Amino acid sequence: MMLFLWLPVLLLCLVRACCSETACEEAHKTCSVVACSIPVTNGTPGRDGRDGPKGEKGDPGEGLRGLQGPPGKLGPPGNIGAPGPSGPKGQKGDCRDSSVAESKLANLEREIRNLKSELDHIKKLQDFSLGKKSGKKFYVTNGEKMTFAKVKALCTELRGTVATPRNAEENKAIQAMATDNVFLGITDEVTEGQFMYVTGGRLAYSNWKTNEPNDYGDEGEDCVILKTDGFWNDLSCRASCLAICEFSA
Repeated sequence: MMLFLWLPVLLLCLVRACCSETACEEAHKTCSVVACSIPVTNGTPGRDGRDGPKGEKGDPGEGLRGLQGPPGKLGPPGNIGAPGPSGPKGQKGDCRDSSVAESKLANLEREIRNLKSELDHIKKLQDFSLGKKSGKKFYVTNGEKMTFAKVKALCTELRGTVATPRNAEENKAIQAMATDNVFLGITDEVTEGQFMYVTGGRLAYSNWKTNEPNDYGDEGEDCVILKTDGFWNDLSCRASCLAICEFSA
């Protein structure tokens, strides 16, 4: 009984299948590709295909040209090239007249003589107005009183030394400038009782006052002064006395 009920359904399916095959055969005759299948719902997208070959460069476009881009990085330096050929030898110069050079030399010598004469004149003015000269020594004072350390520093700055008489004539020249007690370049700071020149060496001349030096007082008297009467006395280096500097004349 059930077989008879399903028989019409089976016949209907066979008819549809036959019709589908016939339609596909007709479609193949007119189209190269025909999809004959039962329609289905859309699936997920497939993968992208491979890139095709690069096309030929096209013609430049029309319109204004764009701005030039920034320069690229500096490339590595190239190898040093071979030296070029030597240039042609120049022409020999003309010999200058030696009389021109001799004339210039004579002018320079004349100027030097004039400068020496002017310098001697200035030295004579200094001897008269600023200081005293004795033999090959020249003594100058600024008229100020100061400690021995300051006198020494002042004379050194002026490229001289503290006045230091080494004979009676030099002692007299310094005395002639002494309006007050004058520090001399002599001390016994290194060894007590042994007076030495600040420039080095033992005394070759002295003119001590009677009973001097006596190293009087608690502070000690390590420096030497020349009094207005020309005699020497020892005194504290921290006292203030007239500054007189000595230079080579």
